[in-house]
Amino acid sequence: MKSVALHSKLTKVLLKSFTIILFFAFSLSSHSQDVDEARQKAGRKLFKSQCASCHKLDRKLVGPALGGVEERRENDWLKAWIKNNAELRASGDADAIAIFEEYNGSVMSAFPQLSDQQIDDILYYTTVGDPVKNVVADASTGDVSGGSSGNAPEWIIYLLAGAIVVAFLMIASLLKQVNELKGNTSPDSGSDLRRDLSELWAGLKRNTFLQVLTTIFVLLMGAYVAFGTLFKVGVNEGYMPLQPIAFSHKIHAGENKIECQYCHSSAKHSKHSGIPSVNVCMNCHKNIAEVAEGTEVEWNGVTYGKAELDKEIAKVYDAAGWDPDALEYTGNTKPIKWVRIHNLPDFVYFNHSQHRIVGGIKCQKCHGPVEEYDEMRQFSPLTMGWCINCHRETNVDLKGNEYYKKIHEELAKKYNVEKVTIAQLGGLECGKCHY
Repeated sequence: MKSVALHSKLTKVLLKSFTIILFFAFSLSSHSQDVDEARQKAGRKLFKSQCASCHKLDRKLVGPALGGVEERRENDWLKAWIKNNAELRASGDADAIAIFEEYNGSVMSAFPQLSDQQIDDILYYTTVGDPVKNVVADASTGDVSGGSSGNAPEWIIYLLAGAIVVAFLMIASLLKQVNELKGNTSPDSGSDLRRDLSELWAGLKRNTFLQVLTTIFVLLMGAYVAFGTLFKVGVNEGYMPLQPIAFSHKIHAGENKIECQYCHSSAKHSKHSGIPSVNVCMNCHKNIAEVAEGTEVEWNGVTYGKAELDKEIAKVYDAAGWDPDALEYTGNTKPIKWVRIHNLPDFVYFNHSQHRIVGGIKCQKCHGPVEEYDEMRQFSPLTMGWCINCHRETNVDLKGNEYYKKIHEELAKKYNVEKVTIAQLGGLECGKCHY
């Protein structure tokens, strides 16, 4: 009877403790989340409309990366710089002048219209970043919301944390219960650890509540790992295969400022951006047989210097059938077997010209800062959720387009917004991207 009484008392105490822990965790999370999400949402909206064309949080674009900028600069200085950086430079501020010179005299737009609170919201967003979203499918519409499929909902984290706390409390209480049933009340008694553990294991196997809790925990963790793994199938973000020639975008697009569309000219006119033919390479390299002294490229984990890079140019000559000594073509051409990096499924329709010319989207939006890459890689996940989020966040450009202007007026009235997004214009319709 003593064992039953102790067991019943223990179960009641643990159930109450578990309920209190979960209630406190959810209450604290809900309160802080409401406050943080409001500032995060306001700051993100301002950042996207005012700053995103020149800045990213995690990397350089036109300007520097702004993630964690409050850790590098004081708040008052940032407000003065954002509102009128020219005035700040004119005052002789050394940091302002240094930044101006670092970016070769590129003038940042002034934002005197922003209030201190709006700037604080933007800075808060640069500190906390984007909200963690989860991919959720609407059964009625098939719509997919969120962008990060690998992150668990917060309530699962709190549930698992509460379960772990309860498990530790139960183990400690069961150890105490075992000693009391044996008549041992002093901390030093019961020195036979193996016997105590065997008795503890027997008690655990008889505890239905702990068995149910363990089963739920295992199922939740199994589902989380399984779905997280499945959602990553076919996502090749960061894919960087070894190419047959050490071509550096950093040298060509970065240091030499060659426009992306000089080599990928079909991006303006067709669905595909296209891989440039070796003849396009020869437009320049017919007269450039070697690189400048001191040129270095990181290629497959190895630093290539002038000697190695000159051999890479020789590969271009070999493919084009060019004799650099006689300065004439031999006619013996060979294909350059480039390894494809970006590859959408066959059932997905994506048109480069529509996005690049009609939408006015820069190449870096999807391909990242290619002007900084020695080796080209897949920058974006290219998932359905990633595309949908872009359509939801991108406003329709109405400049010089009377057709869109009329539609915009009707949709703006319908959705009660000032700017209509691509999604509201029909960018979430299945037929837009799927045959």
